[in-house]
Amino acid sequence: MHTLIEAGGLHVYYGASHVLRGVDMHIASGESVGLVGRNGMGKTTLIRSLMGQVKSTRGQVRVAGRDCTRAPAHAIARMGVAYVPEGRGIFPNLNVRENLQVAARPSVGGERAWTYTRVLDTFPRLRERLGHGGQQLSGGEQQMLAIGRALMTNPDLLILDEATEGLAPLIVAEIWRIIREIRATGMSTLIVDRNYRAVLEHTDRCLVMEKGLIVEDGDSASLARQPEQLTRYLGV
Repeated sequence: MHTLIEAGGLHVYYGASHVLRGVDMHIASGESVGLVGRNGMGKTTLIRSLMGQVKSTRGQVRVAGRDCTRAPAHAIARMGVAYVPEGRGIFPNLNVRENLQVAARPSVGGERAWTYTRVLDTFPRLRERLGHGGQQLSGGEQQMLAIGRALMTNPDLLILDEATEGLAPLIVAEIWRIIREIRATGMSTLIVDRNYRAVLEHTDRCLVMEKGLIVEDGDSASLARQPEQLTRYLGV
């Protein structure tokens, strides 16, 4: 396995607030990684730094071995990193079909490529809503559309930030089913979710953030067997 994305010594400030305090992390090809921590610990800031949406004061971001510390978000996306942000970020004035097709990017994956048809097969609810505008969809359908649109770019790494937040239990179960299916294809994933148990169940490795630092980086199954560590950092 080779490293898809990595951060070294990342420091980020928001004004006088020191949000990231020297973060080191990496994700390898085919690896599913979780990122957990209490609110305000720096998880979303780390993701946005990896995506070029927040510029670090110090440190480096590398994508596929290339220094992307100062690269804009669209350049990082073109390098094979797809991001589904908290809040989904779909185009409300486009219908489902248009939201998917506008993101389409060719893949060298052949039969493994995420085509329009494959995305609709994965998200049958979207097939029933093709002509509906983004604003007409339920919260769960919007989340499925956001994930489907990200897959249409045929990324090497899919980043999901709070993909199940605020959704009904049945829809949450459907989102995790989809995440399992994506993981089974061998695509790398970085998953942030408040349900740490589900994160540990659906990842190979998990990072725990505390006050802008990665304080734990270990096998997800092993972390699941260490409730005292989770209590210490997550307050559970």
